[in-house]
Amino acid sequence: MRDSYTVTLPEEPPTLPDLHKDLRPRTSMPGSLLVSTFVGLVLNKTKSSKVVQGLTGLRNLGNTCFMNSILQCLSNTKELRDYCLQNQYLRDLNNNSRMRTALMSEFAKLIQLLWTSSPNDSVSPSEFKTQIQRYAPRFVGYNQQDAQEFLRFLLDGLHSEVNRVLVRPRASTDTLDHLPDDEKSRQMWRRYQEREDSRIGDLFVGQLKSSLTCSECGYCSTAFDPFWDLSLPIPKKGYGEVTLMDCLRLFTKEDVLDGDEKPTCCRCKARTRCTKKFSIQKFPKILVLHLKRFSEARIRTSKLTTFVNFQLKDLDLREFASQSCNHAVYNLYAVSNHSGTTMGGHYTAYCKSPVSSEWHSFNDSRVTPMSSSHVRSSDAYLLFYELASPSSRM
Repeated sequence: MRDSYTVTLPEEPPTLPDLHKDLRPRTSMPGSLLVSTFVGLVLNKTKSSKVVQGLTGLRNLGNTCFMNSILQCLSNTKELRDYCLQNQYLRDLNNNSRMRTALMSEFAKLIQLLWTSSPNDSVSPSEFKTQIQRYAPRFVGYNQQDAQEFLRFLLDGLHSEVNRVLVRPRASTDTLDHLPDDEKSRQMWRRYQEREDSRIGDLFVGQLKSSLTCSECGYCSTAFDPFWDLSLPIPKKGYGEVTLMDCLRLFTKEDVLDGDEKPTCCRCKARTRCTKKFSIQKFPKILVLHLKRFSEARIRTSKLTTFVNFQLKDLDLREFASQSCNHAVYNLYAVSNHSGTTMGGHYTAYCKSPVSSEWHSFNDSRVTPMSSSHVRSSDAYLLFYELASPSSRM
């Protein structure tokens, strides 16, 4: 984890709209249904007006820009937004989870506030912060944190609270190495979903294939693992432009494991020189790409400020598929940015509205329109891509 010594003073506490006061039912209608109805009315109204919702800022509670940046990216993830706004999450709440359902409930309330408040307002994420730091104590206090680590903890917590699996079966120890790769990947995915199955996972989880080939006997062993995001190394070029495709090609490049890294070949029964390669077996609906700008060193952490040119539309990832694939084209809709150094920095977000398709900059409580031509920068840290529907590319 990266330490930062930037001190950001918390903004004045906001005057929050009291959803429960404003929406107090005069009949016996359930509160959750009332909120859902209200949200629906607001969203329907915005479709016929020039006022676009979802442009509400988040107050900085003191070095919480990392949290605000990720929350705005998730707020503009259309299917996740709808899951919260339409209260679909209520039917999935799993009371067997460690936190019961407090984290998911506060997250949904915050998303509802962001989409029902005035675009000129800002809301406080303090209640949400209380719950995320209960789930992950590393976020207690007001130190600057890493946005990618926060995203991973948050998605894991939300997933656990709406996991459709109430009682997890015992993990199977049966080997699948005798199966063809396609069948092996399906069986591994089935085993995963028998234990981990949620709407959050439906959106963000893909499957990565790892191939290990022994240089002595030529045997190739494969493993299939779920992933929530992909951490991409940034190539160091002395000249020219670095593109996102360069990063992906470096991530999937065949690596030689030798010396202390030699694995044990299950056929040779000995540690041998091997080659390892990654490919994508199953593409998720939402693909989060993490640009590895920070590197841990013995003395201090350093940051790469390399400009990585990434596509906003029609990012075709079929060359990284482990099998023939016709549906692996993505469109960008959000970016979490980190400016500054490892000793002191600031997070912001650039998001494309799922309603208006216009881009906006989210800098804590300040939300401003921006041109799509300014979305690419050397501050880009996390890229949020949505799988394009086949019909939209025809």
